[in-house]
This record gives sequence, C-alpha cells and structure tokens, in this order.
Amino acid sequence: MPIDKSRIDEIKAIEINEHILAFYAGRDWTRIRDEYNWIDDGAMKLGIATYVIYKKDKAVIYDTFASISQAMWVRNHLEKMGIKQFTVVLSHWHLDHIAGNEVYKDCNIISNALTRELLIKNKADIEMGCCDGPPEIKPLILPNITFDKKTSLYLDNLQLELRNENIHSKDGTIIYIPSDKILFAGDTLEDSITYIDQANNLVEHVKNLQQLKQLSPTTILPNHGDPNVIEDGGYEQTLIDATINYITRIVSRAHDEDFLKSSMKSYLREEFEQGWVHYYEPYEAVHRQNLIQVYDYYKNKQLPSFSEI
Repeated sequence: MPIDKSRIDEIKAIEINEHILAFYAGRDWTRIRDEYNWIDDGAMKLGIATYVIYKKDKAVIYDTFASISQAMWVRNHLEKMGIKQFTVVLSHWHLDHIAGNEVYKDCNIISNALTRELLIKNKADIEMGCCDGPPEIKPLILPNITFDKKTSLYLDNLQLELRNENIHSKDGTIIYIPSDKILFAGDTLEDSITYIDQANNLVEHVKNLQQLKQLSPTTILPNHGDPNVIEDGGYEQTLIDATINYITRIVSRAHDEDFLKSSMKSYLREEFEQGWVHYYEPYEAVHRQNLIQVYDYYKNKQLPSFSEI
C-alpha cells in the first residue's frame, strides 16, 4: 500500500521565544497505513517535535522529522519567514529523526561521529525498509560534518553547545544554549517515560542524566513530549529527575516475581501526581517493551547499586 504523504502534514508551529520554534505532529493524526509501521506506531502515536533556532536569515534545525513531506513543510514555513541558510543537527540515528534529511541535502548536516557511523552501517537496511520495518528512507542523506564529544555553533552571537550524551542511545546529541539555559533533549528525555533501547547501558545513562542536571537548564524541550507542555514553554529539570527515578526503579525491581506485569504508574505515581511527567496511554506499550529489555538483560546478572554512582 503506497504512503499518502499528504495525510501526515498535520503539523503545528509553536513559538517558544523570539528565536526558537517548535514543530509538533502526532498524537491526534491520520494513519498513513493500516498495517504496523514505524511512522504511525512509533513517531506519530507518541507525538514528535523538531526544533528550529534562528537569527535573521539563518536557522539551525534539530532533527528532520519522520518523513520527507513533514521536513518540506517545515522548510517551506521557514523560507516564508525569510530564512535562507539552514544547518541541520541530528540528535541521533533513529529513523524518526533523520527521515527528512533529503530535504536538506543542499545544506550542512551535522552529527557526532558515532551517529554517522551507525547510519553508514545501517544504510542499506534503512533504504530497503528493513531497519525497524517499512517505510524505507531512500535515499538516506548522511551527515557531512561530524564532531567528537562537544562542539559549538553560533547564530550571530548566540552560542549553541552540541554535546554527545550516552542516554537512550550511545550516539545521542543534545543542544544547550547557555545564555537561555535551554536544553534541547532529543530522545535523552521523554514524557511519559524514556524508551529503553540499550539496557546494558542504563547505569551509564543514569550517570549521564545526573551530569546533565549540572547544566541547570530552566527549560527542557524533548522530541517526544506533551504538546501542551511544549506550547506552554517546555519542561523543568524535574523531567530529568523523573527519568532517573524511572530507570533506577525499573532496574532495582528487575528480579521481582511480578516484574513483567508491573504497570507504568507503579514506577512514577508521585511524578505523575506532581506533574513532572504526564500519563499518556500509548506509552504503556513502551513500558512493556522496557520491562522485557531490562528483564532479558538482568535476569542472570546481579543488579547494580545506583547509590554508588
């Protein structure tokens, strides 16, 4: 069944401040296919945002959305604003963050070195629709500029710090604007819960999340979050606290007899009540997958002590 791309251009442009825009799609959307696919049953079901930081006629685009048509919608919107020069920064290699790269093939696309390596390694499968299933992303446009650990971009006098963070995925890149104390989190943070993709790295993820707090951001903008919170200006540092709590609790209970039956709310009841994160039913499927990932990795291993981090 061919994809009717016009049906997924249900995007909302949100002004965060005088030089930051969010573009949000999903949660309330029209499916592109009846059968399971990563756009509908991943990105759009959970909701997805990309972000643009701009000054005058220059812009930095943080991720390129889940499809060519979505990316083109964003670029057209920005060009109507008078923006002429685009630089893309990729948060990590997962499909819903790089699918629109082709729209910016005439621009610089920046990632950390590991993201480029992973895209090259998986390029054939991505272009055939064999990496997380269909639809395919063809051609896959690779980043042409890479960095290691940390670098900076400038829009006039506005500094953007790019940092490689092993959280969610070992190739994660966050953007931090020191003058605004704004953190663009990619998938290092999500609302309702983090998506555990690498259970073997969870201790490292918690350590890095604790270090992320040391940036003292006053605003956090995740790629998968509640559209109402994003529209209200973003999240507080308590999103980091909730993520740390979820990971440490889920690992600490991995040997419990009823572990695979435990509910998402049983791990974050207080955090939901306090509004640090917000319950969203489709994340129950993510939670179930997280339980399986953690159980499979730790079932024959001693559980770590997070108090020693």
